[in-house]
Amino acid sequence: MLVLAHACGLHTAESKLARIGDRDALLVKRFDREKVQGGYRRARMLSALTLLRAEEDERDKWSYVTLAEELRRLSSQPKTDAPELFRRMVFNALISNTDDHPRNHAVISMDQDWKLSPAYDLTPTTPVSEEHRDLALICGDAGRYANAQNLLSQCARFLIADEAAKTVVNTMERTVKDRWYEIARAEGMSEQDCERVRGAFAYPGFRIGI
Repeated sequence: MLVLAHACGLHTAESKLARIGDRDALLVKRFDREKVQGGYRRARMLSALTLLRAEEDERDKWSYVTLAEELRRLSSQPKTDAPELFRRMVFNALISNTDDHPRNHAVISMDQDWKLSPAYDLTPTTPVSEEHRDLALICGDAGRYANAQNLLSQCARFLIADEAAKTVVNTMERTVKDRWYEIARAEGMSEQDCERVRGAFAYPGFRIGI
């Protein structure tokens, strides 16, 4: 999913697969460390849970829209980070990543300036419903509904104009549909596992109402 996200234009954590003993391992390069003379320098990091001033059980405060507002306030590059968050929200909807909770989003700071961290922990799921799937965070006027119309409903809050937002959704939907299988197989997923997750990608309900 990190490779697919990168193909969709997202800023992702660097990763590669490696064979260790008789098992496959996913190696993800740490983005909160910087190599310096004599060791490593650690970045400060805040999860979206902290930025949203929420607790694990306060799901009514879990919101991409509110998080976009916080990025506009805190980030040193809001015109980059707010649209990037929009793209990640769309990607999560298109792969049915229902585990996109606030601890899976963060900002980092190596010096004084804060910025959105690279994307990480992207997981497709296959809920039973073909018409309606929810993300973990509120993403528009219709709440958590992982639907294109809902994702577009608050695009201005992410500093993206209506037509540009529609282009993001349309382009990413085509990329996910056209490339998820090719990338999954190239990265070592078995045919059987591909069949298990096939229903996660661009599910029918994504386009209901449009």
